[in-house]
Amino acid sequence: MNRRIFVLALALTPWMRTARADAMHDAMSAVLKGATPREGRVKIDLPPLVENGNTVPFSVSVESPMTERDHVRSIHVFNEKNPQPNIGDFFLGPRAGRAAVSTRIRLADTQTVVALAQMSDGSWWSGSANVVVTIAACTETV
Repeated sequence: MNRRIFVLALALTPWMRTARADAMHDAMSAVLKGATPREGRVKIDLPPLVENGNTVPFSVSVESPMTERDHVRSIHVFNEKNPQPNIGDFFLGPRAGRAAVSTRIRLADTQTVVALAQMSDGSWWSGSANVVVTIAACTETV
């Protein structure tokens, strides 16, 4: 890496962090459509420290009896620093039995992951988790 590219990277880093955080906020706003989520009921299970961001075990669960009258309609997961802010959207119903999903995700850097859950009564709940990534995924090589 030559000196100009290094200096340019240093100058753009704070702007890129802000732009990615704004992208996550915009993606969450598009899902919420003006609603304000309350904290709680949503639990993210994510290792606090991962060596390699290419395949990170991830699960999210929501406290709900999952009955016809009271169940989780959807779970939406967002990240702060990946190129795409939306990790995934999961749609559930009372027949799901449990309001929980598990998968593996890629994480570009140390960041916060946020999950939003919409309940059958229209309310929104949120939870978040921080993760430190030592070897980043989702990076572009020059």
